[in-house]
Amino acid sequence: MAIDNEKELFLGLGTNTGEREKNMTEAIERLSLRFGIPIAQSEVIESEAWGYDSPNKYLNGVILFRTSLPPTEILNITEEIERELGRKQKTLNGNYCDRPIDIDILFYGNECIDTPRLTIPHRLLHKRLFVLEPLARIAPQFIHPILEKSIGQLLDELREAQEE
Repeated sequence: MAIDNEKELFLGLGTNTGEREKNMTEAIERLSLRFGIPIAQSEVIESEAWGYDSPNKYLNGVILFRTSLPPTEILNITEEIERELGRKQKTLNGNYCDRPIDIDILFYGNECIDTPRLTIPHRLLHKRLFVLEPLARIAPQFIHPILEKSIGQLLDELREAQEE
């Protein structure tokens, strides 16, 4: 039974260095210790690096929790887990770079947050197949609160745009 102040928390996970499968498993275990048993978890997909060149392919997935923790506390937790698993920086000279783990807050219920430190919904999720594909497997009907389209619709639109 959900508590009234709990929100659906969708997290995107990615890893492309080290023991990728172990990185994903460790991240999910650590997240579960902080947020409880996941409500849903996507299959893991493999993808090319996005936004930069890398010879290392990514493993990506999405996990859904319910939580009443505030978004800034969630961000603190995800950043702490990233550091524990070996992540040293978000970018290198302002550019994306390889990483042992990346944990992005995709959605926090239907809330919209835009601060210098945190933007929810994640501002690029609708442009990333590696996010939309696993997200659509667990929540195809979830409506993006800004774009007002379902995850399934966003995935179809992105696939169509990439075919052109």
